Amino acid sequence: MDYQELSFQANIDDIDLQIIKILNKDGRTPFAQIAKQLEVSTGMIRQRYHRLVRDGALQIVAVTNPLLLGYSTMANIGVKVDVNRLEEIAEQIASFEEVVYLVLLTGSYDLHIEVVCRDKAHLLNFLTEKLHSVEGIRDTETFIYLRIAKEVYSWAGNMSVNK
Repeated sequence: MDYQELSFQANIDDIDLQIIKILNKDGRTPFAQIAKQLEVSTGMIRQRYHRLVRDGALQIVAVTNPLLLGYSTMANIGVKVDVNRLEEIAEQIASFEEVVYLVLLTGSYDLHIEVVCRDKAHLLNFLTEKLHSVEGIRDTETFIYLRIAKEVYSWAGNMSVNK
């Protein structure tokens, strides 16, 4: 998913929002079942689904649990960088396989990255061999996750269409 242009807004109506809510509960729900639930044609659901995916408003993915896959260490890392090279540095960090989320932001840090590692030794190796080898990084602060108290993928369930 490319979030380069955050000012773009997909044209979403009430039916699109209902499709999104249904797929948030189960991304494998058949178009015919969605159509029946919304009392519209299956073709309409198919067209809207493909438009939502094409426009980047909807993405169906398998969500995995890193802990069950043998990755016991997750961390969020605040990164201060040479801001003249911010995008270049972000691209380089984004290429690391341990990085699962990266945002450019305002505030105390220029970047926040989320990493998933097999264990603390893997995290140490990532920090020393990969992250700190990136030219232009000025400072970092690492926050190791102790427990995930809330993780939401269905936040669209609370959305409404602004008219």
